[in-house]
Amino acid sequence: MSPRPLTVMLVAAEPSGDERGAGLARALKRRLGAGVRFVGVGGERMAAEGVESPFDITQLSVLGLAEGLMAYPRVVRCADATAALARRERPDVAVLIDSWGFTLRVARRLRRLDPTLPLIKYVAPQVWATRPGRAKTLAGSVDHLLSIHAFDARYFEAEGLAVTVVGNSALSLDFSQADPERLRAQIGVAADAPILLVLPGSRPAEIARVLPAFGDAVALLKAERPELQVVIPAAPSVAEAVKSRVADWPHQVHVVEGEVAKLDAMKAATVALACSGTVTTQLALAGAPMVVGYRIGPVTYALLKRLVRTRYITLFNIAAQAEVAPELIQDACNGPALAAEIGRRLDDETLRHAQIRQQYAALDKMGRGGADPDDAAAEAVLQVLAGRQG
Repeated sequence: MSPRPLTVMLVAAEPSGDERGAGLARALKRRLGAGVRFVGVGGERMAAEGVESPFDITQLSVLGLAEGLMAYPRVVRCADATAALARRERPDVAVLIDSWGFTLRVARRLRRLDPTLPLIKYVAPQVWATRPGRAKTLAGSVDHLLSIHAFDARYFEAEGLAVTVVGNSALSLDFSQADPERLRAQIGVAADAPILLVLPGSRPAEIARVLPAFGDAVALLKAERPELQVVIPAAPSVAEAVKSRVADWPHQVHVVEGEVAKLDAMKAATVALACSGTVTTQLALAGAPMVVGYRIGPVTYALLKRLVRTRYITLFNIAAQAEVAPELIQDACNGPALAAEIGRRLDDETLRHAQIRQQYAALDKMGRGGADPDDAAAEAVLQVLAGRQG
């Protein structure tokens, strides 16, 4: 009788976590082959690696205080379903990826279910920016933290939580096969046509709050620059919502889907207009100058203004301690303001190249070119298990 394979529970509630979970699963399979199996919660990418989620994670894509309160019963049900899955599958270790509110609830349920189960949090809450008390809360809830930023570690180690810095998987995104000309051929535009890449987010709430302002900006830019081509790489979680909303725009928009098309589009972009998030790091890696826009609910924004301790929300801006990419937040995220910043970059090649250089310098500070984060995370998970068994 063959031994039971190592059972790893991976839990991710958002597209960026789904991507990290899939990368970790691949790295563990490279090491263990048939000696590992996966259970848990995730999206399409994790499903492709063998994680059969008991529910659709798009229902957990919550943004803002009011939305969070309304979604609370749904979040509790999903956390209960995740714990029930663990009770049934009896994992050897659980890795809880990003999504602070949901994964904390899951951690507490798993701890009650099996106090001996090693719990690993992957991606730290940003206590350096807001809510420092979360460091103590996390230290009391899990056994180990896999941090994507070196500057996270000291906050959690001070609370007695063991930390392994694995690096940011967004920094190792491979653009070597990306082909901007393939994208231009796909959408049928000339080799010298300027391309504005629009990335309105991967959560339904982001699409609802951000895309109208982005659409106003695009309309202003197209009125002055009819030759401008607008491309939207739509995340799978919101692709239908994006198509529905842009169908009424008074000009042509090329909505593309899939990872290949997204990477091609990032390399093809003259300028990008991006919702704040992981995609800004990916764009910087691709060498795309960008303008960042973001909106949340007014109550949430008023609360965060009192809590947030950092000047910037874009990671490479934080690393640079400068506004390398303009950030237009809340009321400033409006059509005329966005169009003005994008227009400056469309019209000034020197400005674009200067911003690209500054973005690259900030990425270097963030650890660009380091070890593969998926491999580092897999090694850390196995080390935690070895320490438990030893």
